[in-house]
Amino acid sequence: MKLEELLHIPVFNGTQIVAGNAGLEREVLTVNMMDAPDIITFLKPNELLITTAFHFKDDLPSLLLLIEEMGRQNCSGLGIKTKRFLGTLPSVLIERANELAVPLLELPVEPSLGDIVNKSLSHILDVRTHELHNAMQAHRQFTHDIMKGEGTVKVLLDLSNLLKTPVFLLDPHLRLLAGKPQRQTLTAELDQLMSERCLVLSPPSTFSSFSFLKEERSVLTLFPVYTYQQLHYLGVEAELSSKDRSTILTIEQAANVIAFDLMKEQALNQNRRRIQNEFFGKFINGSFSSADEIISRARELGLPESQRYICAVGQLDGGDKSLSFMQYKSDQDRIADHIVSELRTFPQTIRLFLLDKHYVLLMLLTDEWREVETSFLQGLSRLQDRLQTHNEASLSFGVSSYAQQLIHIPVSYKEASEALYFGGMAGRCRFVELYQPKEVPEILRLIPYAHLKKFYLETFQAFIDETIKDHRLLLQTLSVYLETHCQLAETAKRLYIHRNTVIYRLEKCEELLGRSLKDPEETLRLRLAFRIKALLPEHELRE
Repeated sequence: MKLEELLHIPVFNGTQIVAGNAGLEREVLTVNMMDAPDIITFLKPNELLITTAFHFKDDLPSLLLLIEEMGRQNCSGLGIKTKRFLGTLPSVLIERANELAVPLLELPVEPSLGDIVNKSLSHILDVRTHELHNAMQAHRQFTHDIMKGEGTVKVLLDLSNLLKTPVFLLDPHLRLLAGKPQRQTLTAELDQLMSERCLVLSPPSTFSSFSFLKEERSVLTLFPVYTYQQLHYLGVEAELSSKDRSTILTIEQAANVIAFDLMKEQALNQNRRRIQNEFFGKFINGSFSSADEIISRARELGLPESQRYICAVGQLDGGDKSLSFMQYKSDQDRIADHIVSELRTFPQTIRLFLLDKHYVLLMLLTDEWREVETSFLQGLSRLQDRLQTHNEASLSFGVSSYAQQLIHIPVSYKEASEALYFGGMAGRCRFVELYQPKEVPEILRLIPYAHLKKFYLETFQAFIDETIKDHRLLLQTLSVYLETHCQLAETAKRLYIHRNTVIYRLEKCEELLGRSLKDPEETLRLRLAFRIKALLPEHELRE
């Protein structure tokens, strides 16, 4: 307790504060009586020393040395029964005590030094016992809240009522988990702190108090809440001092109880994540026996059947191949926890799955894609920035087109994976690549050139001699006919010829091809051949 408070107990009646008033805020942990000549050797921090100063009555330099040593060791103060041997305290001693802010007390003749020590220690112990009793009562109440299943929210509410100030819980990334701050701007201010990588709590500090430049009068105090490999924060919107021992003990009890509740929740989340990942892996790999089984399992995970979805597949750029499997899984879980924390800021409902080295985000699309596309892509970009800042993890995403129903998700996953692959092939990092449906020419270019050329020649073998005028006209008519979806009137209109002329030319084409143009397979073959013709060089066509 503070020295100033201790001096108010009856045993110190008649005590005069001679010097060192600035040090009355010093904390007193113990009170000791000593008259040994080597008293300096036994000094301890936060100790109030009382003495008759018998051995210093004719040795002022030693008494000055004692005061200086007490200042260096942060002792609480020095009480002397001056009327026993010293008479009066030298002015040089008083000046030195004032300079060092070491309280210098003049004790009355009565009571004895022994009584002062015993009653002072008894009072300190009574105060400490009362503090511990209150802390245990608070701990019992917080534990009762958890055991009843009311959880962290009820603990925060009870703690807020005890402290008469708002209390809330923050995750390792200073995101609000539970409770409600009084200032609405606090969440944005904490987010700014995190983005600037400010150190809000330096271990092993018990707590940290600070204010923001824009809100200097509003002080925030953060207490650590330690869980397995994670550090959460218990926030109190009030300025606390290390001397507010009873309040600090109460908050620490709440932090301990919340830590156990968080560890229980983490264990449940890990088990839930494992089940979700197993389902998603089987779903993508086609391991389920029926669509009904997929729909039933997905419903348990909050994935409705008649719902549109957008799939985003993320993967770390590069990657450290020297990591062991356990270290890799630990890093993957840490990044996944951060992603889950960031997903709370998205306006959409998004589920996270882990599949091999992929972080799969599945967004439930309740509005039109064009209405949410911008905000979703901005959210992914913000997620990439924060992962880079706080985890030094460079993550890239491929985004699919939307799946009309639950059972179409595997197709969307493949689309997103393809977009991610082509973005990586371009040598980019921390990108967001949208899936682009392939046009016919793009698909044809994936086929070896020799096969394309062979297909074209075999299809138009009968028209190979394009020097014959009729052949060129026939090919032109056939091409326009196919492009107009086999409409005779439209073909005649585009070629500026009579409808009967079109019929005549198409009949000639059928004779040369040896197949009917009413066969869908044949028309598809011809359309592909015309598309391939557009890809072949002119000189090869002439040859």
